[in-house]
Amino acid sequence: MMHDTRKSIRRETLLRVDNLVVEYSIAGNTVHAVSGVSLEVARGETLGLVGESGCGKSTLGRAILQLRRPVSGEVVFDGHDLVAMNGDTLRRMRRRVQLIFQDPIASLNPRRRIGDIVAEPLVIAGVKDRAERERRVHEVLSAVGLDPGLVAGRLPHEFSGGQCQRICIARALVLDPEFIICDEPVSALDVSIRAQILNLLEEMKARYGLTLLFIAHDLAVVKAVSDRVAVMYLGRLCEVGPSEQLFARPAHPYTALLIEAIPQPDPDVRPSESVPIGEPPSPISPPSGCRFRTRCPKADRRCIDEMPELVPIAPGQLVACHHPNF
Repeated sequence: MMHDTRKSIRRETLLRVDNLVVEYSIAGNTVHAVSGVSLEVARGETLGLVGESGCGKSTLGRAILQLRRPVSGEVVFDGHDLVAMNGDTLRRMRRRVQLIFQDPIASLNPRRRIGDIVAEPLVIAGVKDRAERERRVHEVLSAVGLDPGLVAGRLPHEFSGGQCQRICIARALVLDPEFIICDEPVSALDVSIRAQILNLLEEMKARYGLTLLFIAHDLAVVKAVSDRVAVMYLGRLCEVGPSEQLFARPAHPYTALLIEAIPQPDPDVRPSESVPIGEPPSPISPPSGCRFRTRCPKADRRCIDEMPELVPIAPGQLVACHHPNF
């Protein structure tokens, strides 16, 4: 059973991304990974970021942390522009913003013991007192449901995928951050383990007062954990809104198709046949105007000529579409 710690109260903005652009080159071609994305995350909320594989979700998450430097735009965290930071200034700010990777096993150094892996952020942050580091490592390992005495001296290959993800969560928590980017944290796990990790993230959010950006392609998971949802397609946001509202009344045709594609655990329910077939266009050469137009049943000449911008269509809900479903 999922724990629901979500609240409807609006809080102050902790993270603001303004017109962020991320591009990189592959074989002489420019990949338009993130194209002018703007969003806000309120302190204490969970913003779900969804979209097909290759739409730029993970790149956006890494650009927020400045692991991938953007071409232009701003990433303002608690009033400080991370894009303008370098060196020690950026390193100190990163203590407040951490990342949980998609593949828990691959993100752990196979040659280092768990206690050293979880303690490494403290070493980098300059915590020189060994006893203090051990105390904090034991605290976070216990918080994520692992016995420090049994875990700290062992190697990553001795643990299951779910246990490794608990270790990764502990590593993200050890610096006592305020904001955590969860980059598809359950997609590499067995279905039976996913609910445990999602419950753990909700518990850690409540215990440590965290703000989360939850990146996923599984809309059912996003609906369960998110206060608001941002839908991304080919490097751009196409819809943002409160979770329940967006799932009940999706305004963008792409959002509606994603929701239709959620599998129903009922053999008598026929899958929808309206979901478009084929791959999305290449981010090397995205379509003009609306990037979804090549797969959209509502596309017309305006969609070819004019790129839609995010505009309010209902309280708290914004959509970038010339022909929204409302």
